[in-house]
Amino acid sequence: MDDGAWRQRAEVWWAEQPPATQGLLLLVAAALAGTLVLSRLAAPGPAPAASIPPPVLDAPLLVHVAGEVVRPGLYRLAAGARVADAVAAAGGATGAAALGSLNLARPLEDGEQLVVPGPAAAGATPGARTDGKVDLNRASPAELDALPGIGPVLAARIVAYRDANGGFRSVRDLRRVQGIGEKLYRSLAELVAV
Repeated sequence: MDDGAWRQRAEVWWAEQPPATQGLLLLVAAALAGTLVLSRLAAPGPAPAASIPPPVLDAPLLVHVAGEVVRPGLYRLAAGARVADAVAAAGGATGAAALGSLNLARPLEDGEQLVVPGPAAAGATPGARTDGKVDLNRASPAELDALPGIGPVLAARIVAYRDANGGFRSVRDLRRVQGIGEKLYRSLAELVAV
């Protein structure tokens, strides 16, 4: 059958269809054509270079992510972003990261530096110990802030208590710091030492 015969049969078939069916068929044909055009427009091009991701211009938080992450650097994050979001933005944690010492759910603040810790070498940081615990009498506010449940406010209170009392004599002294209740103390007791 030649093209003319096919065309004539198609015209006869079309004329036999009720107007509602013709409208539905035209709608389906238009949707398929639109999908085809959009899929060609959205076809992936060459993969972008794996350098620094482009900043999100309307994001209100600028955070410096350092330490055991794949791509340390400055990152713009959306309001309400958490520590986990900053780690993900920096390409994720390296195999040497000690994520257990970070509160991944803690909200971030603009201008903050987030240091993802790794296995600390003896004497590498003021609060580092060879057993992985944070020394309450030597830890910096940032190291204390990295503990689960401790933010910058409680970290500052721990340092203030240490300075006012000549240091901690036992881990149990943490209970004397305003804002550290029994539940929080129990979650920290195995992570800290004096």
